[in-house]
Amino acid sequence: MSASDGATYAPAAMPKPVVEPGEFVFAAMHLDHGHIVGMTEGLIGAGGTLRWVYDPQPERAAAFQERFPEVRIADSEEQVLADEEVRLVAAAAIPSDRAPLGIRVMEAGKDYFTDKTPLTTLDQLAAAREAVTRTGQKYAVYYSERIHVEAAVLAGQLIDRGAIGRVIQVMGMGPHRLGAPESRPDWFYCRAQYGGIITDIGSHNFEQMLTFTGSEDAEILSSAIGNFAHPDHPELDDFGEAHIALSSGASGYVRVDWFTPDGLRTWGDGRTFILGTEGYIELRKYVDITTDNGPGQVLLVDGDGEHRIQADGQVGYPFFGDLILDVLNRTENAMTQDHAFKAVELALKAQEQARVLTEPR
Repeated sequence: MSASDGATYAPAAMPKPVVEPGEFVFAAMHLDHGHIVGMTEGLIGAGGTLRWVYDPQPERAAAFQERFPEVRIADSEEQVLADEEVRLVAAAAIPSDRAPLGIRVMEAGKDYFTDKTPLTTLDQLAAAREAVTRTGQKYAVYYSERIHVEAAVLAGQLIDRGAIGRVIQVMGMGPHRLGAPESRPDWFYCRAQYGGIITDIGSHNFEQMLTFTGSEDAEILSSAIGNFAHPDHPELDDFGEAHIALSSGASGYVRVDWFTPDGLRTWGDGRTFILGTEGYIELRKYVDITTDNGPGQVLLVDGDGEHRIQADGQVGYPFFGDLILDVLNRTENAMTQDHAFKAVELALKAQEQARVLTEPR
């Protein structure tokens, strides 16, 4: 078994900041999900300048300021949107609130960067698409399980180089730890607010299936949801799956759940399996169980042998710099708008037509 011993397997050069301090000013608001920290760190790492934070709960804004001392706490959403130097607003609102917030941001003449899932209904998707067309602004999405995971970034680079030939199937596993039920906010258990498990955490996987197969669309072949172990929260899906046929001719499958055992050292053993005509890749994103290898493991098998590549600390996150340049130059190199919306459209459709496997006991 070899490591990354050749140019075929080596990561591209680590990304560097793309702007000087003050050249790209952004703000953060509505801090309902912890992903806002990763979103903010990614933009700062690419050279962005964080100016404002706003949250209706002052204690959350204060905690955010402790982490990012340079930020100013705004008195209102309107104060942020009135600042003409702010080019982009990053937000991680309650999922059902993300589309209305994004439309307000775009109508104020700023680009919007939201946590996944970017919205929760097909009606919201139609409204967001209309607002993008009408305002000319961007509705970017933090599909973190690809754009903010070095193993997934490297997998994309390897696929683009033809390392495993044509991709014919992508399988994504997205287990998460629920933790103590009382530690979750009320909206987490309300279907109208979180959108269902496939809409929510499954949207990551639809984005990866589209990306790794080079597809622009897909058909939902089957999908299912269930609540197997949480009868006290009947609107919670604790399991979901979907099988899709992609426009490239490839197959895709996703499984998501809230059944990570307490014995796992991290929040979930997220894995992606990518089958090509000339090899295959497995991503062990967050943990390599029973070993001390750490996260960020890329396992690749091809005609030359078996290869294990440690991606963490070697690859970086080019999405954030690309997004900043897209905002400044009005390009679409980080992720096209059609792609960002198509991923959640597929998740919404899979959620909507999902067979219910079991009712709460």
